[in-house]
Amino acid sequence: MTSRNSFEQVDEVPADAMTLSLARDGDKFFGIVSCPATATQGRLPKDFRSAEMPLKEAFRAAIKFANDFKVPMVVLDPHGLWQAEWGTLYREEDEGGEAQAAP
Repeated sequence: MTSRNSFEQVDEVPADAMTLSLARDGDKFFGIVSCPATATQGRLPKDFRSAEMPLKEAFRAAIKFANDFKVPMVVLDPHGLWQAEWGTLYREEDEGGEAQAAP
């Protein structure tokens, strides 16, 4: 049995992780990869933000970026565009409770 990847879903871009933002503009769906330089412990000289990319391309770029720069990856997905084939989205509980699977 293969284990699935799990990614934390967030409501805003954190200062300590790389973020895959999934968005839509009318009928256009796209992803943007962003990372503050502070999250990379000096491996990135300045904050990074990609151009808009197709969703799957943005997901792949985010995984590569997170691995290359050794930073955690989180997902900002206000429109529910996450693809189940990419893995599981979950949300952290605020008060130290159990993690909840995102809808």
